Amino acid sequence: MRLGVLDVGSNTVHFLVVDAHPGAAPVPAYSHKIELRLAELLDADGAISDDGVRQLVDMVASSMRVAEDKGVEEVLPFATSAVREAANGEEVLKRVQRETEVDLRVLSGGDEARLTFLAARRWYGWSAGRLLLLDIGGGSLEIACGLDEQPDSAVSLPLGAGRLTAGWLPGDPPDPDDVRRLRRHVRAQIARTVAEVSRLGAPDRVVGTSKTFKQLARITGAAREADGPYLPRTLTRSALAAWMPRLAAMTTEQRALLPGVSAGRARQLLAGALVADGAMDLFGVESLDICPWALREGLILRRLDQMPGEH
Repeated sequence: MRLGVLDVGSNTVHFLVVDAHPGAAPVPAYSHKIELRLAELLDADGAISDDGVRQLVDMVASSMRVAEDKGVEEVLPFATSAVREAANGEEVLKRVQRETEVDLRVLSGGDEARLTFLAARRWYGWSAGRLLLLDIGGGSLEIACGLDEQPDSAVSLPLGAGRLTAGWLPGDPPDPDDVRRLRRHVRAQIARTVAEVSRLGAPDRVVGTSKTFKQLARITGAAREADGPYLPRTLTRSALAAWMPRLAAMTTEQRALLPGVSAGRARQLLAGALVADGAMDLFGVESLDICPWALREGLILRRLDQMPGEH
């Protein structure tokens, strides 16, 4: 069947059309997205601005037109931390439903971690052994670890790259004191989760998902996304550590010139790097693999698991 996944994330609102059936990998057929950066469109009270809500409604409506044009049989609409934690989140959901007839399902942080973990497990298979998953979004950091398709530990922390940039790094380039304060904050938050994950045993494989990890891997020498999803891509802590002072000294415009870094994501790349560096350091990770699949694929796979198989 042809499925549509409407992902209202903290950075991007993405409508992905895939051809899928039970027992097979979902195949992307069409992509429609905008970089709305909801995590950065919050007012002083923590509410999504009127302009942000209007843009979201327009994007959802246009996604439904795409769904009709592309012959989508079922749409899976969901929202993550930006809507989940916004002061006016309920009002935003009601307005989207009223104006587009789309009921956005708000995922909890734990749901995000578990579904992303499922996607990574299916991508790497059982031979990967115990997986440790790290996912840096615009609004939150997800950490999950386990041997099965359901992780034994799934944690979500408010350490998304967009959220941290908006709240901690106002300068361009950022003030070194602000960078140090953010580094301390990030590491203190992550350190609270280390014991829970470490008690499960050392991971056999560590994977990173999300645009942030892909961009950090790219600037440290990994293959381009255009070269296809099956090329192995890794991020080492030593290479990331070498880049940290350079990223901190760059302006947004300078970061946007780096390989694989989009103009819309350039401003938040440093905050994402601080989270990646802190997580890899505190969990004792010297190298991680970049997983092409993440939350959207996890949601599709879970839906396919619920469908009757062919006999």
